[in-house]
Amino acid sequence: MTKQNNTLKVDSLCLQYGDNAILKGVSFELKPGEVVSLLGASGSGKTTLLRAVAGLEHPSSGRIVIGDSVLFDGAARLDLPVEKRGLGLVFQSYALWPHRTVFDNVAYGLKLRKVADADIRQRVDQALASLDLGHLAARFPHQLSGGQQQRVAIARALVYNPPVILLDEPLSNLDAKLREEARSWLRELIVTLGLSALCVTHDQTEAMAMSDRILLLKDGRIEQQGSPQDMYDNPASLFVADFMGNNNRLNGQISEVRDGRARISGEGWSFWGSLRGDAQPGRAATAMIRLERVRVADGPGDNHIALPLVTSMFLGDRWEYLFHPGHTRLRAYGERALAPGEHWLALPAEDVWVFPSA
Repeated sequence: MTKQNNTLKVDSLCLQYGDNAILKGVSFELKPGEVVSLLGASGSGKTTLLRAVAGLEHPSSGRIVIGDSVLFDGAARLDLPVEKRGLGLVFQSYALWPHRTVFDNVAYGLKLRKVADADIRQRVDQALASLDLGHLAARFPHQLSGGQQQRVAIARALVYNPPVILLDEPLSNLDAKLREEARSWLRELIVTLGLSALCVTHDQTEAMAMSDRILLLKDGRIEQQGSPQDMYDNPASLFVADFMGNNNRLNGQISEVRDGRARISGEGWSFWGSLRGDAQPGRAATAMIRLERVRVADGPGDNHIALPLVTSMFLGDRWEYLFHPGHTRLRAYGERALAPGEHWLALPAEDVWVFPSA
């Protein structure tokens, strides 16, 4: 399917329900062929933002533009309805008509638009073929698996040849194993067809796997945006660092600052880390390190601490260890079960981020 060379631009978008501000001046671009995920906790505004782009929510101010087409302009009081925006929509529930076949579900919107029958047949067949659904055209939704229903919903969105496809939690209805498989398949589909996609998810692993760029929202604003690797390796705040990945958080106090590093101490532990922000000794702070960057060591050394093991848990491809330094918890990954007792752990200073408290 040939995609139009259009860029989606959202500028200073605000939306509120009564006195409750949901979106607080959100701005971003989605370039042709790019996949951007809107990531955030429940209530962050990510779904409202997607629905505003779709025309299902009505912002109070700002602009939404695709190429030369203005979809929304608060100052000009312009707000195109959903059916005139020409966007592909894939809902969390898939929203398939239970009494219509796969073919008729995909064709329904084209029929409403009074597209010629021959053109409908060609476009629906093409959409179904691109998603390996051609052999299921005569089946009804209840005769399909969850993954197949998902593909029908995507085919229905693609049949219009839209400039942008909007995906609202597209994998949330699938079980864990199928979800991992579908994640890879959906990324392959998007890349192969050259789609421009805006996707809402609350799952940071899903966002990293599928996206060229991530917009992490917090309280109606974009906290940080960037490539998945940049978001993971270079978080701009404690919130971003904590949201992206599996982490250890240790609250303590900075005892020394030197050359961009800080020594932070708590009950039963003390080590150096990379200082994120400005701080003086005596200030409260939070140390954070990814689980996969903690290592079991043979003995004492720089940034090594000895801790009693609480338990080892087998995860299939690795083990997870749980330690209790004082009243806190510290976890790590490894390749084997650990014997009960005390173990040395290495926490590389460059992998420990120290965020001063506000």
